[in-house]
Amino acid sequence: MNSSSPICLGIDCGATTSKFNGVDAEGKLLTHTLRQRRTPSADGPEVMLQAWLEGLDLFLREEKLDWEQVHAVGVAMPGPYEAYGVLGSMPNMADAVEGWNYLESLQSALQYKLGRKLPVYTANDGQLAGIPEAQLLQAEHPGSVLMLAPGSGLGCSFVHADGTLLCGDHQAAVILGHIPLPYAELNLPRFSCGCGRSWGCVEAYTSISGLTQYLDERLPHYPDHPFHQDPRPRREQALCLRDLAAEEDALACDIFDLQAKAMGYTVAMGSMCYDPTHIVIGGGLMDPEATTERFRERYLRIVRENAELNLWVKPDDIRLHAARLGEHAQAMGAALLAQRTE
Repeated sequence: MNSSSPICLGIDCGATTSKFNGVDAEGKLLTHTLRQRRTPSADGPEVMLQAWLEGLDLFLREEKLDWEQVHAVGVAMPGPYEAYGVLGSMPNMADAVEGWNYLESLQSALQYKLGRKLPVYTANDGQLAGIPEAQLLQAEHPGSVLMLAPGSGLGCSFVHADGTLLCGDHQAAVILGHIPLPYAELNLPRFSCGCGRSWGCVEAYTSISGLTQYLDERLPHYPDHPFHQDPRPRREQALCLRDLAAEEDALACDIFDLQAKAMGYTVAMGSMCYDPTHIVIGGGLMDPEATTERFRERYLRIVRENAELNLWVKPDDIRLHAARLGEHAQAMGAALLAQRTE
């Protein structure tokens, strides 16, 4: 890249790590190398802000870029929010940052650091992941894009056919993870959710957050499974399930098959709500470095089969895709938001 070419940077602030990337003037990702550092939310806003600034500085140095090239910065941040750019109470971030106006803090810190005002924009991290995935798909075939990305929770995004992001009046659109799932159709009990709702949230049945409950429910059906003699806590066992599924472990495959069926219901409900042409499934289960091709094909096949039972439109009208950008999607989405808004 030309050392004077304009760029926009993106920060993907996750509960555990913050990732840094950006886009060039044509909206292309600056690097496919993952740049990240710990998210120190428990240490409070000042420490967290400093970690972001150091992360951006390091990113620019490693990519042989300069702050003079930076035209704007975007931040992908989990919700909910008290107001635009102001954190609310979240189950996956420390109480120490509740009420923090991170947008204003970052704008002020960058202006002090650079001696000029640098625009900073923000949106929900799950929403922003959909922008670059939609950009890839819409270049090939027109239509709106609904993205569902199971990870520690369920990230959701809707991008209109013209490439604009649906954020909502309170930065809280497309929260499909916290609507009720018809869990009885899966012969499952009502799972609890970190959001505090008691109606059986989709997120608990489709993401890492519900794996311990799946284990409690399904492990008794496998009396010879090694987990019965495993002294580790349920959460540690749950985090092994993805690797076990790659090894064709019967319990792990059973659980992810159920998650895929639950995702099928979510795809059908999302289709009813937003009527997209494209539906993208992202998250760690679609990461080629974390799962096998056989696993991904099986998961997506079960998602499609269960979605088709309940779609409101003809199945051929819906295109189901695996995400392509992996862990870069949210930082890239934040950078694209900044570029398009700036």
